[in-house]
Amino acid sequence: MAHAAAPFVHPLYDAAALRQLETHAAQRLGDAFELMRRAGQAAWRDLLAHWPQTQRIVVACGPGNNGGDGYVLARHAHESGREVRVVRLREHAPRGELARRAADDYAAVGGVVIDFEQALPRAEVIVDAVFGIGFSRAPDASTQALIAAINGAHAPVFALDVPSGVDSDRGCVPGDAVIATRTLEFMAGKAGLRTGSALDHAGALSLASLGLEAADFEGIAHAAERLSATDLPRWLAPRPRDTHKGRNGRVLCIGGDHGSGGAIMLCAQAALRSGAGLVEVATRERHIAPLLARVPEAMVHEVGDTYAFHAALERADAIALGPGLGRDDWGPPLYERAIASGKALLLDADALNLLATKPFALPADAVITPHPGEAARLLGVSTADVQRDRFAAARALCERYACVVVLKGAGTIVMSAHEAPRVIAAGNPGMAVGGMGDVLSGVIAALRAQGNDAFDAASCGALLHSVAGDAAAHDGGERGLLPSDLMPWLRHFANQEPYVPEPMR
Repeated sequence: MAHAAAPFVHPLYDAAALRQLETHAAQRLGDAFELMRRAGQAAWRDLLAHWPQTQRIVVACGPGNNGGDGYVLARHAHESGREVRVVRLREHAPRGELARRAADDYAAVGGVVIDFEQALPRAEVIVDAVFGIGFSRAPDASTQALIAAINGAHAPVFALDVPSGVDSDRGCVPGDAVIATRTLEFMAGKAGLRTGSALDHAGALSLASLGLEAADFEGIAHAAERLSATDLPRWLAPRPRDTHKGRNGRVLCIGGDHGSGGAIMLCAQAALRSGAGLVEVATRERHIAPLLARVPEAMVHEVGDTYAFHAALERADAIALGPGLGRDDWGPPLYERAIASGKALLLDADALNLLATKPFALPADAVITPHPGEAARLLGVSTADVQRDRFAAARALCERYACVVVLKGAGTIVMSAHEAPRVIAAGNPGMAVGGMGDVLSGVIAALRAQGNDAFDAASCGALLHSVAGDAAAHDGGERGLLPSDLMPWLRHFANQEPYVPEPMR
């Protein structure tokens, strides 16, 4: 698809931008119905590509343009000789001119429409064309019953543009929503389908551009940018032959209170595997021997040595603060001194908990990496509030703490005050285990120390971490995946080894 975005950018849009885009395209084409015709035809072709043998198709249509797309698909299916039934709620008769035209065209070829009662007709594929990008509330009782019937029909579900019930701007599911096997997006990708609960509803995503041209996108800003494995070369160029360790950055990892020595060990190892030239660790004395046994390449200091700690702060190009730091007497003074150093700083784990209770002005270009629970504490809201609108939560954190934010979770969001947010189209449920965040801290700190600005280091680091997690899960499965399993894959992808990317999400 041609558009006016910058090179390498994979733009994602919100509903307001998509309506503008639709208006621009309709004006250029001279017929607003042409886009609906193209959408229905593209959907029919996509259905055939993935379920070529299907003979019985049920199309659940709503009253708006998404329903109109469904009627166009149903007409193509009927004309091909398939057994097709359009199912709709009694109150969902087509309302707009375009949807009515599509429904009339379907009826004109002998298409059958039935009112939904309690169950759907038998089908080999169910097409969800009930609600599109404009839906942002919990569905009413009759729609809930239709959604429940779609989800319970034991047939693959093909959603048109957006699974009905999913908020395509925020990524949340306000009530019941269709759980699709596949979703075919129209015109352009939706920001909300790449993060949060939407990921459990959209299934495999693909895109039909409907023949849009660059001129259609003029003056329309994208809401976010999607990052996938193929974007890593943007930041991980091959190094010069005459490079040396001093050019590749010095990272200081601070943390590892009693009982949490493994956290700072994972952070240090990840920093080394992500290309840092030198990694120092400030931790408890009792953790020095085990850490050196595991990561002999690290230079480890006991925090009780005030001179050594001060010198390490001075030498550092970037600081990873928080893994295993604790909130008792040992951690808070280190937190305060690290922030006061003014160095490039990443805060995670207990450093974020301390930031929530003992706020400090962070150095310019700092990075914080909260999971939804930590984000909620930093904002003084509930975790449910954060997950209800992950983009808004990341933006609020960015504004409150004047920093770059990596809001972790399904569809990690990287937010800066001056750039469109980036959504990481990688990662898997196996990564939901203690220690994964410590690895991410080391990765981002290493990239920061190597000269990337905070937004790029956070973006590349979150992407590299997620891609490594996907490779490790593919190698042995998601369940039981350990943070240490990512280490060889971090090195692999940091060096741009050949890789076949996952399908678009």
